Parts: sequence; structure tokens; C-alpha cells
Amino acid sequence: MIELLQYQFIQNALIAGLLSSIACGVIGSFVVVKRMVSISGGIAHASFGGIGLGYLLGFNPVAGALAFSLGSALVMGTVSRKTRLSADTSIGVLWATGMAMGVIFIGLAPGYAPDLFSYLFGSILTVPRSDIILMGIIDGVILLVVFMFFKEFSALSFDEEFTRILGVPSFALYLVLLCLIALTVVVLIRAVGIVLVIALITIPAAIAYQFTRSLKKMMLAAVIMGMLFTTAGLWLSYQLDIASGATIILVSAASLFISTGYVKVKNRYRHESFE
Repeated sequence: MIELLQYQFIQNALIAGLLSSIACGVIGSFVVVKRMVSISGGIAHASFGGIGLGYLLGFNPVAGALAFSLGSALVMGTVSRKTRLSADTSIGVLWATGMAMGVIFIGLAPGYAPDLFSYLFGSILTVPRSDIILMGIIDGVILLVVFMFFKEFSALSFDEEFTRILGVPSFALYLVLLCLIALTVVVLIRAVGIVLVIALITIPAAIAYQFTRSLKKMMLAAVIMGMLFTTAGLWLSYQLDIASGATIILVSAASLFISTGYVKVKNRYRHESFE
């Protein structure tokens, strides 16, 4: 791996993997604890409409994904909490609507979209410096907001009813958390793509959740594991000449299965030792 660092695109990929790991480790912990996986997937897929709009109007598709992700997060949160539609219904409708709009916009755009595949399934090896800068800025915003409202987010994640009793504006806080998920989706799009982004948000945090219930420790462990997964996935994809985003996810999924098996065996052994 060391000899690969001489290449600029490998350096960019490692930096992108680091930034992605920070976002998915911090926000993914909230997603797993509060069981917001489905709404995270809805936000991710709805962002495809923004990518299509970027192709149609000729601006950076990532900027379009950012706008659509934030918009869909606010709409999903408001509809699910303020109307009689269930959360699953609103997620499904906006999920499909965003994807459909993306398809229409790309169909209307002149010419051929050469790098569309990278937005759908990721291409961390081709992340440009401009996207890395954007990812760094978004990471900074995520960390700042989480630092400022960590206690409130923790209360919302573990006991929303208690948050209301304390007088915290839980609905506004919920919308802010959804917007942070939307920002995380944008950070991860170039790394693993829209289709696979939900896996990288949830898997490192899900593994960490098996070993600790402390939110801070869970975030730290998830960030470290995200870095390991992205680095290992990058190395494997380069060596085997296969898709980098998919390889990162397969490495993450294999690690989840191994950790789950380890915890199960450990608990069984502990139970038998007490009998």
C-alpha cells in the first residue's frame, strides 16, 4: 500500500475515505441508535434527482445532490410528523420521486453522462480535489453541529419522550438531525455511491453498537472502523481491479458478519460458564 501513495489519485482516495469515515461514524451512530436506516436510504436515493438536475443545467451534480438531500430530509421529517401519512409511506414516495426526477433530468440533458455510474455505485479512485474540499467543509459543519447539540441529540436518540419533557424542541432537533444525515449522504456519494451509501452509514456504527452503549465511544469506534474498511477496500479494489465502492461495502459487511458471530459465541460461552 505504501508504494501506491506516490499516485495523486490514491492520495485523494485515502483523504476521501478518511472524510467519509468521520461523517458516517458520527452520524451513523445516531442512525443506528434511533433506528433511522430507512429514512437515511430514502434521503440518499432522493438525492439522485439533484444529480440529474446538475447534468441537465450544467453544474456540479454533487451540489444538486446536496440541495435535493436537504430538501428531501426536511420534507420527509415534516410529512412523517405533521400529517397522517406514516414515515414509511413518505419515505417510499420521496425515494421513488427523487429517483424518477433524476432519470427524467438525465434523459433531457444533452449528450451522454459519462460518470453517472460513479454517482450511483461510487468511484473513490476518481474523486477530484474540488470534491474533497467540499467533503471537508461538510465534515466540519457536521462535527460543529454535533458538538454544539450533543446532549440534545443523545436524548433524542435514546428517549425522545424525555427530550420533550425537558422542554427541548424535539421536532426542530429531529429536522436538524435529518439534515445532518443528508450532509453525510453527500459526503459518501463519491466514495460508495447512492445505491451503497446506506451500508457505509450503518455498518461501522452497527458493529460498534455490539460492543458499547456509550455514544461517544460508539462514534469513535465507528470512525476508526470506517477508516479501516475504506483503506482495506481501496487496496483490494486496486489489487483485484474491481469496483472500489462495492469492495469497501463487501469488506464492511464481512466484518459485520464476523463481529456478530464473535459476539454470539462470546455470549454463549459466558452463559455456559455461569451454568
